[in-house]
Amino acid sequence: MQSLGAALMSAKPKNHPSVTESAEPSEAAGRSKPPEPGTEPPTASATDGPLREDRDHEAALPAGLYLVATPIGNLGDISRRALSVLRRADRIACEDTRVTRKLLNAEAIATPLTTYHDHSSPRDRERLLAAVAAGQAVALVSDAGTPLVSDPGFKLVREAVAAGLKVTALPGPSAPLAALLLSGLPSDRFFFAGFLPPKSGARRQELQELRGLNASLIFFEGASRLAACLQDMAAVLGPREAAVARELTKLHEEVRRGRLEALAAHYAEAGPPRGEIVIVVGPPAAAAAGEGFDLDAALSAALKHASLRDAAAAVTAASGLPKRQVYARALELAKEGSLAKEGSLAKEGSLAKEGSLAKAKPAGGAEES
Repeated sequence: MQSLGAALMSAKPKNHPSVTESAEPSEAAGRSKPPEPGTEPPTASATDGPLREDRDHEAALPAGLYLVATPIGNLGDISRRALSVLRRADRIACEDTRVTRKLLNAEAIATPLTTYHDHSSPRDRERLLAAVAAGQAVALVSDAGTPLVSDPGFKLVREAVAAGLKVTALPGPSAPLAALLLSGLPSDRFFFAGFLPPKSGARRQELQELRGLNASLIFFEGASRLAACLQDMAAVLGPREAAVARELTKLHEEVRRGRLEALAAHYAEAGPPRGEIVIVVGPPAAAAAGEGFDLDAALSAALKHASLRDAAAAVTAASGLPKRQVYARALELAKEGSLAKEGSLAKEGSLAKEGSLAKAKPAGGAEES
């Protein structure tokens, strides 16, 4: 999601790790690479094991699709396993070869690159999957962060799984998770919504659908739309706590926290900030959850068309109220409805019986002689 342009041009940290041992299995030892001409095999003591710089030459990667997370701003966040896989893969599929090449150059990695992005065709996917099926190791990266998280890759992974090909993930940097950690907002339950629609009407409609979720909400947003987006959030979601994170992991990292309306006012006055932006919005406050919501009416309507369990679940999602509270009230309403129905049937039965007796009694009350 985020561009690494400026960060990748910066100097590499003094203690930046070089490629070390891989976490991948060594089942393909038969494909190990021989020493280059003019060199001797590395030596090591009985206790030290193979030399660090040559451990990646023990075995080539097994065939498969490797989903590799890359830095979102700070080169030091690349993992040793990610470097090992990028170095040993047969090819790397990336969004923009210019961006990924900067990362590879910084680590002296010369693996061939091929383009794979949102506009790639089914034929592009077929070529990558055919390469894996033929025994190649293909690494998939995005410009920054974790592939598939608001980045290309979903269709490729789905088709690889359907074809029975090996797919494995190398976890690492992720802008949504980094922003959530820094936000100071509840992290036990969260929902990542990606980018909201650019137009206010569609944006508010989507926010309305998310309003009842009892979880922290995470969004990506462009700097030019930030103030307007925050205003729509304040209007639809109400006075919730939120955080705006930008330039994550970089030198000028910033996290601004406050109520949605206050954040909207700040950026409306200050103007669009620099850098990539993540917005985290806290869940509805316990006291505010379900405010103005007619629980009995919603449950009564839901119980007409669904089971008690399904009705309670639907109303919980719509109201933001605690699940136990909604379910307990649903039980009470169902019981009241059952008793009312029984009472109605009993009353109808009594009236019918009285009518039957009245019909059997002779008119005028005269006695037969």
